[in-house]
Amino acid sequence: MTGISMKRSFAIACTGATVFAAGALHAQTQISWAHVYETQEPYHVWAEWVAEEFAERTDGRYEIVVHPASTLGSQVELAEGLDLGTIDMMYDGQFFAGTRYGPMALGSAPFVFADYVHWERYRDSELFEDLAQGYRDATGDDVLALVYYGQRHMTSNTPINVPEDMEGMQVRVPNASLYTMFPRAVGANPTPMAFSEVYLGLQQGVVDAQENPLPTIQAQRFHEVQSHITLTGHITDALLTIVADHTREMMSDEDYAILTELVVEGALRASDEIRQSELDLVEWFRNEGITVIEIDTAPFEEAVTPLLAAEASWDAETYERLQALR
Repeated sequence: MTGISMKRSFAIACTGATVFAAGALHAQTQISWAHVYETQEPYHVWAEWVAEEFAERTDGRYEIVVHPASTLGSQVELAEGLDLGTIDMMYDGQFFAGTRYGPMALGSAPFVFADYVHWERYRDSELFEDLAQGYRDATGDDVLALVYYGQRHMTSNTPINVPEDMEGMQVRVPNASLYTMFPRAVGANPTPMAFSEVYLGLQQGVVDAQENPLPTIQAQRFHEVQSHITLTGHITDALLTIVADHTREMMSDEDYAILTELVVEGALRASDEIRQSELDLVEWFRNEGITVIEIDTAPFEEAVTPLLAAEASWDAETYERLQALR
């Protein structure tokens, strides 16, 4: 028996809790969808929409219960939950998914996307379909959709116009190699720190800067303790909506097709909402008195290129296929 088959057998025994209502003519199957984002964020709002629509379109045969804000564990723990059968669906970052299938991390690498249109073309491309199939072959789980997370930009208390301005700067980043690559390339010191500690770390000067999309900067109020935002757009990030193999197998093909359709639609709506928020927030931050700096990103891209080639978890053909979508 293969590892995937063993996982599938165990998971089917552990998940898909069936609830019988008094007088019901059929069982209702409960599906858990877990993530680490807050309830007001579009990821959660549209996951709830998928849950409501799926229940309606399957005549109540399924109940998707969405668990936000790390209530079922951290990002790493949720991925383990897919393997163990304790959760059925999740949002996962591309880098973290890349630890299970290397090429999937490509979308979280710095400066691999020219702009949002390039990212949309990737989302809708045969390349993304091929990467999703590769992930399924490696893990047994399905990548159903890609949800826009946003372009990651720098915040700081000093202006950043050229790479030399970041030299020696302590920059908070997630604890993942692709997120440390950009600051390393320009001579800064990447400093992994728990997300919940970033505001205090910036306020107390433990770190000099951090990087995140504009909606996250606003939501976490980092602009209260940072005076400058530099629009580096160094990573155009996204989340994967992943469905465990045991979840797929406990549904009919017809029901799974409905789930797939709704997940894709929810991802599109969330992405549109997040993109519009990005566009609106540039002026909002300026109105709040924050200095928003638009730069020529070419020198930053040139600094990153050697590291990008040396540390890739994807092959050259995959990278070239992505660049051909520009």
